[in-house]
Amino acid sequence: MTTTSRTLLSVINQHPYLINKRVILPVILSVLLGLSVTREVTIAVLSDAYFQVAAFVYASLALYYLATLRISAEAISRFMNQHPVYEVGLAACLGALPGCGGAIIVVTQYTKGVTSFGAVVAVLTSTMGDAAFLLLAQSPIDGLTVMAVGVVVGSLTGLVVNKFHNYKPSDTLKDTVVSETSLSTESEANLSLGDNVKRASIKFWMAVAIPSLAIALGIALQLPVHQYLGISAKSLGYIGATLCFIGISLWAFSGSSTGYASITKEEAISPPVSWQEKSALDTQFVLAWVVVAFLLFELSILWFAIDITQLFQGMGLGLVALAIVIGFLPGCGPQILVTTLYLNGAIPFSAQLGNAISNDGDALFPAIALSPKAAMLATFYSALPAFIVGYGYYFLFE
Repeated sequence: MTTTSRTLLSVINQHPYLINKRVILPVILSVLLGLSVTREVTIAVLSDAYFQVAAFVYASLALYYLATLRISAEAISRFMNQHPVYEVGLAACLGALPGCGGAIIVVTQYTKGVTSFGAVVAVLTSTMGDAAFLLLAQSPIDGLTVMAVGVVVGSLTGLVVNKFHNYKPSDTLKDTVVSETSLSTESEANLSLGDNVKRASIKFWMAVAIPSLAIALGIALQLPVHQYLGISAKSLGYIGATLCFIGISLWAFSGSSTGYASITKEEAISPPVSWQEKSALDTQFVLAWVVVAFLLFELSILWFAIDITQLFQGMGLGLVALAIVIGFLPGCGPQILVTTLYLNGAIPFSAQLGNAISNDGDALFPAIALSPKAAMLATFYSALPAFIVGYGYYFLFE
């Protein structure tokens, strides 16, 4: 290795943010804001993403985590082990809860031999991950409908799988120990940087949450909020865009993000988990992916004169399959993008349903790490009901 290579590696080790792939997003936004041809569109996208999505998502996340973080994962695992009759149904209900916490509990307990394979299939089928927060915040009826369908389909699928193929991996305990050790290794420098940014994230969202929600509610009710604040509508847009950019920048520097998983899944939080930290980090994660989706919409129209809504609707049957296939991707990021497309009218409800059922969220990462064969089988089994439900709804109602 040359002296130059050693120097470069030393610099990267001391400053891990130099290879942080998340930083690409704020860099791109900075370029778009700097170009006169894209500045207006980018400001509008950032402002809309903040006031139409982030403000509501943070409020719903805070309420949700306040209510659920006191629930013991060990107590849930113990109950499932002692009541196998209710195991699959409970797993489906845990998966339907917004976020990926419930699904991760079931998956990790399966690798320890506590729960059945049908419970894993049920929880992965019913889970929608962080995309559920976005759907519930923007369209509560649709969100509750998807959750209910997920519980029913997940329970039925899990029961069928347990009857015909209750797969049990070998050496689960050994795999668990190795994977947990390998997944927890990070450089001390990166942990220090990430911890400081996480603390800043908590303070930022605690400071802006209430006024942002008040403004967002006023905008949603089509009230002249800018007049109440004594500023112009353009100035309010600048405020929303600035707050959005800060949130995305905090997301970018809150983790190492050197691989696919760290970009597409919610931020790992060391115990004890606080609702303030969990709400802040997950809101930033959702916000980043929503901004990506919004930019795809607006820039495709601006640069290429392409209407994504018409383009997708022209795909017909293939659009449902595309949404289901995207659901196979691990992590919640791609699924948030699909949900954003649905909320903007670009894809039909059948595609949203299919994606929600095929989507395994962040729970697929520990499943792949701890038992790859079980993860592939569970994904395959959850794909079958996704196609049945997605295309069933398409032909019956659309």
